Amino acid sequence: MTLERSRKRPHDRSVGLVYSSFSLSNPRIPAGPVLEVEALVDTGAVSVCLPPALVAALGLETLERREVTLADGGRHLVAYVGPLKVGFGNRGCYTGAYVLGERVLIGAIPLEDMDLVIDPARRRVSVNPASPDIATAIVMQASRAGTPPAGVSAR
Repeated sequence: MTLERSRKRPHDRSVGLVYSSFSLSNPRIPAGPVLEVEALVDTGAVSVCLPPALVAALGLETLERREVTLADGGRHLVAYVGPLKVGFGNRGCYTGAYVLGERVLIGAIPLEDMDLVIDPARRRVSVNPASPDIATAIVMQASRAGTPPAGVSAR
């Protein structure tokens, strides 16, 4: 096939948006609501974004204001709230969230923290099949080969 013909050939499969269910709660209110939400999963984003109505429903506190840059290049000053517990299956993480938009967005850091993977072909999120029972992470090298860092127990 020539380069010219390959340019005219339509894509066999387009990569679409990935949505998945997550639970959200405020760890400062143990008896508070746990909300199940359908979130846009975006590895091009870094953190969590929540609409103002969800922030109010969870009773999250504004910790500070931060400047964010949107995908269109626009820069805005928004509230940063927390703490927020994000859950997926047998995984969870604690984070803060930017208050903006009309839907929940889960970015790369909480996905990594919970050791989740995205299957773009099936447009779904799942726990890492290499570690189905517990989240794993690469955090630092030991000071000497085979010696865990201080405060870490060997398995």
